[in-house]
Parts: sequence; structure tokens; C-alpha cells
Amino acid sequence: MSAATTSSAQAAVNSRSRVVIASLIGTTIEFYDFYVYATAAVLVFPALFFPSNDPTTALLSSFAVFGAAMVARPIGAVVFGHLGDRLGRKGTLVISLLTMGIATFLIGVLPTYAQAGWIATALLVLMRLAQGFALGGEWSGAALIATENAPSGKRALFGTFPQLGAPLGFIIGNGLFLVMGAVLPSAAGTDPSQPSEAFQSWGWRVPFLFSAVMVAIGLWVRMRLVESQVFSKTREAGLVRKLPLATVFRNHWKQLILGTFFMLATYVLFYLMTTFSLSYGRTAKDAAVPGLGYSYNTFVLMMIFGVLFFAAFTLISGPLADKYGRRRTLAWVTAAIVVFGLLWVPLIGMGTLGVVLWLVLGFTLMGMTFGPMGALLPEMFPTSVRYTGSGISYNVSSILGAAVAPFIAVALWEAGDGSPVLVGVYLAVMGVLTLVALLLGKETKDVTLDEGEAPVALDEGEAPVSVGSAAV
Repeated sequence: MSAATTSSAQAAVNSRSRVVIASLIGTTIEFYDFYVYATAAVLVFPALFFPSNDPTTALLSSFAVFGAAMVARPIGAVVFGHLGDRLGRKGTLVISLLTMGIATFLIGVLPTYAQAGWIATALLVLMRLAQGFALGGEWSGAALIATENAPSGKRALFGTFPQLGAPLGFIIGNGLFLVMGAVLPSAAGTDPSQPSEAFQSWGWRVPFLFSAVMVAIGLWVRMRLVESQVFSKTREAGLVRKLPLATVFRNHWKQLILGTFFMLATYVLFYLMTTFSLSYGRTAKDAAVPGLGYSYNTFVLMMIFGVLFFAAFTLISGPLADKYGRRRTLAWVTAAIVVFGLLWVPLIGMGTLGVVLWLVLGFTLMGMTFGPMGALLPEMFPTSVRYTGSGISYNVSSILGAAVAPFIAVALWEAGDGSPVLVGVYLAVMGVLTLVALLLGKETKDVTLDEGEAPVALDEGEAPVSVGSAAV
């Protein structure tokens, strides 16, 4: 046995509880920051940063900036993927968390359009791009921490823990806005969708500033991690790539394309249920483009009830994907998403019970499709380019799906004269594209993540990278 292999065998390992907490808390914070922006983009940003005589135009402008972050995510995936595949997962995750936390905190202290004009809007766009850049590196790193440290036969289960950060972040973020609405009630009551002067002035800032506390906790947890043995073996075996991005595009471009389309329906469903639905649910029935007419408090509480199913079925999906395979599980769920998209109008037409059922079904399917992705995308790439490959697939899909989904949904909502039928059809079409990709893909349930056990040839013209005393 070589000295390098002995070193790996004797290296400290992360306990299961530490892996679960570190992968969960980081994505919870990241998604909390994203949801706080998404909620503010609906409630206060149209008036504070995008003033317009047309409320729909202001809302679309706010959503456009929301979507701009998705464009920055693939850039973050490339930069953080390079660092994660070259230097390691732990340090890269710390940097991504700090970037997101600082950007979110700074949004909380920005001047508004009334105070600084277009400079305020430009700064908001800049901070939003920083958020997207950070999240581009966060997800894949958290997924790798979970899956590369998972026990045998439980990679999909462990891969659901970073995914669980999405529903938890939603509940914390929206819950805090509800609290602020209660503390600073308007003349219409505790409804923050009709904010008081105090809420408009400073109340909306509190959820953004609170992120500093959560980031401090996340950093404390992540600093206690040790590097995964899977990556350590790859580094010691001299398999770290000098340019992971070039290797991915040269040798794994098919996986990049398939991975991107694997995530497409997931992303569209995700942002329709969490962002578009908030606008649709609280728009008055007698508005120019009518909605469901619920108060903000009522509809958010209904959404939070639905998100509980999101969380539960995210965890349930892991054991199912471990038992039956990622591809088979996701194919059935994606087919159900297609059917769900075609049932929007019949469900919503049933009144409040139907709206609740619509939310519950949508978030249940969201958990079932989102959960297995934490294992599937990392399993598609070798260790030396896993951070880069999984991150690019995940985040390029954010452009095709999430970046445009709220914007397209609002346009289709208007085209349907207030009916969401075209929005549901849009979701169904995206589901068909994902289903085709899944049928073309391969099962990854039984692949090994440990690239360090067997030498892998370097790409033509590529030399080993030297880091410290090890040839890597």
C-alpha cells in the first residue's frame, strides 16, 4: 500500500450527523436568502425599486431582476466548480456561503429608488447577481458533501438533505415576513401585501439583515468539516484536472446536456409554485388580470402547508430512488408533473379546497422530483470534475427553467385573461422535455464515486497539477 493510500485510510472522516447538518444548513441559508428576495420582489420591490404607473409592468421588472440571478448561476458554477475540483469541497463551500450572505445583507441596507434613483436599482441588480453567483456554487458543493460521504446504498437518501434546504428556507423566509407584517400592521390589518409606512420604510429590510445570523451559524458548522475521502483519494492519485471545465466539455458533454434537461421540469415547477403562485393567489378577482383574491397572510399560510409536503416527500424520494433507481423514480414523477400541469384549471375551479389540493399536489411532486437530483447529477460525473459538471448542469437549467418561468407565467396569465390554463400547459410541455431526457439517460444507482482507486488517464496535453507536496 502506498503512503498516499495509507494517508487516505487514516484520514479523519466526517460523522453522518455532521454531513447531514453541513449539507442541510448551507442550502437552507442559501434558499432562505433566495426566497426572501422572491417574496420582496412580489410585495415591495415593484414600488420601491421599479416605480411605474402600471402595476403589472413594475411586477414584471421586479421578476426580470429576480431572473437575472439565474444567468449568474452558471458563472458561479464554473468558478466555484473549478475551485471545488482543484482545491477541495470544504473551502469552496465556505466562500460561496459568505458571498451569498454578504450580498443578502447588503440588500437590506440599500437605498430605494426614491432616495437614489437608478443607482438604487443598479445596486439591487448587482446584489442579485451576486446572490445567483453564490448559489451557482453552493448547491453542487452541498450535494457532493452529502453524496461523497454517504454510506453504501444510501446516496440518494443522503442526497436529499441539501435538497431539504429549499422547503426549510421557504418556511423560514416567508414566516419572517408574516411576523414583520404582524409587528408592523397596515390599516388593512396584518397583511404585508398592503404594507404600512413602517414596513415599506424599514420592515422589509429585517429578513435580509437577519441572514447574517444564519450565515454565522452555517460557517461555524462548515468549518468543522474535513475533506471527503473520495476527493482526497483523487487528489493523492494525481487525478485532479488543471482545467476541469475543459475536461467536462471535452469528455462529458452528453452528461451536461442530459443533466440540464433532467432538471428542467423541476425548475419550472419550483418557481411556478413558489413565485408565480404568490402573485396569482393574492391578486384580486376584479383586477385587470384577475387572480384568486386571497389575502397575503391566508395564501402564504396555504403555501406553507403545501411546502410541508414538499419537505416530507423530498425525504421520502431518497429511499425510493435508492431502491428502484433514480431514472425510474424520476420518470414516473415527471409523467405525473405533465398530468398535473393539465389539471390546474379543474383543481383551482373547485374553490379553496381545490386551491389547497393544487398547492399540496404541486409541492408533493416538487419534493419527489427535487430529492433524487441531489444524487443523480453528482453520479453522472467522475470525482475530478464532479463539482463542475453537476454544478453546470444544475445551473444552466436554471436559465432555461427558473430564469424565465415567472416571466413567461405572468405573460401567459395575462394572455389567458386571468386563467392559468396556459401556465399549466407550459409546465406540461417542460415536463415532456424532461421525460424524453430521462428516457435517453442511463441509471446511475450502482456507479462508484471513488475515482481514486483506479488511475484515470489525463487528457491529451494535460499535466498533473502540483499542490503542496502531492502531485495532483
